[in-house]
Amino acid sequence: MSDVAPVQESSRIKSLDVMRGFALLGILVVNAAFFAAPWQTSQNPLLPPLDVTEQTFWSWFAMHVFFEFKCITLFSMLFGASIFLVGGDKSDKARSSILTRRLLWLLVFGLIHALLIWYGDILVTYAITGLAVMLVRSWKPLTLTIVGVLLLLISIGLQGLLGAVWDYIPPAELAPIKQQLAGIFSPSAEELARVKAAYQGGLLSALQENFDTWLMIVSNSIIGLVIRTAGVMMIGMALLKWGFLSGRAPIWLYVLSVIAAAAALVVIGQQALLNSAARFDTIHMLTGGIMANVALSIFVSIGYASLFVLLVKAGARVLTEPLAAVGRMAFTNYIAQSLIMTTIFYGGRGFGLFGEVDRPTLIGIVGLVWLAQLIWSPLYLAKFQMGPLEWLWRRLSYNKPVAIAKQAPA
Repeated sequence: MSDVAPVQESSRIKSLDVMRGFALLGILVVNAAFFAAPWQTSQNPLLPPLDVTEQTFWSWFAMHVFFEFKCITLFSMLFGASIFLVGGDKSDKARSSILTRRLLWLLVFGLIHALLIWYGDILVTYAITGLAVMLVRSWKPLTLTIVGVLLLLISIGLQGLLGAVWDYIPPAELAPIKQQLAGIFSPSAEELARVKAAYQGGLLSALQENFDTWLMIVSNSIIGLVIRTAGVMMIGMALLKWGFLSGRAPIWLYVLSVIAAAAALVVIGQQALLNSAARFDTIHMLTGGIMANVALSIFVSIGYASLFVLLVKAGARVLTEPLAAVGRMAFTNYIAQSLIMTTIFYGGRGFGLFGEVDRPTLIGIVGLVWLAQLIWSPLYLAKFQMGPLEWLWRRLSYNKPVAIAKQAPA
């Protein structure tokens, strides 16, 4: 049995926990629409019940500009960093075994989450991608960066493929393509009503609809998602090796990254206004409306990481400590988010409010979940070393007993 043990609290890198906590809370802002209404409402902001008006436009704009793609990208970078932190150099056989078990168990947890709780699970993707990325964790940071950027560019190219070829499609073939896309992203009122009834109904109907949606999403997006996630994980691992994520880079580099992120946010915000002016037309959104967000989110994510490094260095504990606690319990808090939101919106196991709330109300619900997690995470960690799911995951990964309660001072 290996003597390798989970990292102790005193050895944790505070900036990573803070970033992870922020990313997790931000992910919920984006995921909320998928919990509350048919998945198409996240792609088409004119679909009820989350349709935007002049009065509610801010609720979509804030989510799209500041959180969408940025927080999942930041979280993926941190997951890539954790692969190296847990697994170490590839030559370390003991830690390699622990890392392999860790990712295989994550796959099991992800499948349970996806099939029995919520179709929007990311853990399966992380497990599959992590098993590939772990093979290159001994690469030098420059190599990781180059390959990671290439994979990211490939994924951006795949997402922009329709826009690149749209003008070259013969006019006679455009009509059926437009009709097919409209049927997918702008479903009929009857289809929306069917999905709403399925999620508001009993436990079995909600589970069946959840499974069908998960299968559709996985079969259509897993390849592109794995490519992008692998690239971002490699970039995150490289940034850890360079000392950027742990706060060992020069201050001017963090400041420059924040400035670059601000510039990227301006461009993304301008594109969001153009999307609104185009009334979120399906073809417009698929051929260019999302590309600023897709392409520039990495710069915003690195800027967010830089901002939190600066806050940690500045001693802004009133902000960083609660976020760090959320981040230390990221696995538990991620699953808790799914349980809370499905309890609110699904029938059979909850209140059945699926398809009933508008965007501002949804933002209010997200805010309450944020508040709960920012309060309960520090309170829980005052007594325990890690969250309950973190403990279970580590117990299975290290294949030996792991203490969860804090040791009383001698």
